[in-house]
Amino acid sequence: MKLNELKTIGPGIIIAATGVGAGDLIAASVSGARYGTTILWAAVVGAIIKFVINENLARWQLVTGTTLLEGWIWRLPRFVSIYFLAYLLLWSFIVAGALISAAGLAAHALIPSVSVELWGLVHSIVAAVIVWRGAYRHIERIMKLLIALMFGVVMICAIVLLPSADALLTGIFVPSLPEGSIVFVLGVIGGVGGSVTVMSYGYWIREKQWNGSQYLTQCRIDLAVAYILTGLFGLAVMIIAAGVQPDVIEGGEMILAVANHLEASIGTYGKWLFLIGFWGAVFSSMIGVWDGVPYLFTDFMTARTRSASDTTGIPYTKTAYYRLYLLYLAVPPMMLLLFGKPVWIVVIYAVTGAFFLPFLAVLLMYMNNRRDWLKQYTNSVLTNVLITISVLLFSYLLIEKTLRFF
Repeated sequence: MKLNELKTIGPGIIIAATGVGAGDLIAASVSGARYGTTILWAAVVGAIIKFVINENLARWQLVTGTTLLEGWIWRLPRFVSIYFLAYLLLWSFIVAGALISAAGLAAHALIPSVSVELWGLVHSIVAAVIVWRGAYRHIERIMKLLIALMFGVVMICAIVLLPSADALLTGIFVPSLPEGSIVFVLGVIGGVGGSVTVMSYGYWIREKQWNGSQYLTQCRIDLAVAYILTGLFGLAVMIIAAGVQPDVIEGGEMILAVANHLEASIGTYGKWLFLIGFWGAVFSSMIGVWDGVPYLFTDFMTARTRSASDTTGIPYTKTAYYRLYLLYLAVPPMMLLLFGKPVWIVVIYAVTGAFFLPFLAVLLMYMNNRRDWLKQYTNSVLTNVLITISVLLFSYLLIEKTLRFF
């Protein structure tokens, strides 16, 4: 690994900061509280699977010169891209609402004199302004600062509470499934590193002007750094939460329980460090979603009117589609702060959300094994095995979520 390659990492940092949001923190915290260090391995498996999926996505783009979404639109049946657009609209609304609420909760925990709702509105507007006015290089700098903040403080807290070497190594390298843990394990595996947001990586590497197969090694290094950080972050949160009473398992209550546990274990500074790290994780995820997801909508709306050769250097962030979708993320979901989530939206979102990752993995396996499309850059046997495992795991999660509602 060359020093100059490490210096240029950036899109991977953004994908890591975006993928680790409030939901991932809560899932890891609940799992740590219930099962201690016994299922630490799930965070490692989740990071590996997301690395493989994102490497497939980057390899497709660098070799073919088209984004994955352009590949779906130009090479696959129409229903694939139509399903994705319908899912994207719903996912964006619910996830944006959850991020606004989580940002409000994180800031309210630090400064209780301002309500959760008002803090959420402020964060959404600030994130929208940052994205609207900022070029990619500015977004990258902000995200590097935020991930350094959230990673640093959470790792400090985890090191202070580090279990014995035997417990730590066993939890990481000796997979076990305590009774009733399968759903929590899959939640950690599926949550580590995001879902739809992995598709934003292709647009960030294009902003970085990484075009062509000669950038494959650079992208792999970039993604390896990102998912090592993501896996370590998940491990740290589970270690921190291992001493929390497992009956406290709901949403924001879980985060506050972890903070109070740190206060009791290592003093007041531990509580405030964790809450600052939680805020950094949520706000960085919000900025990443506000910046990255509008690329997907813009790509969908413009791909059918472009030729396959007109794919690089497109100023997506200056288009009306991009800015309208940014406003769609930042403003309408605010109503969820006032009215909550209607049950029918939650049901549809949960089922379609669980379907997305196996949907993505299956399409990547099909497309990246086509020698007429990728030539010598098709998947290796190991890559196909790992993607197959991910499809099986995510499919199980899909079935479990579907049965929970029906």
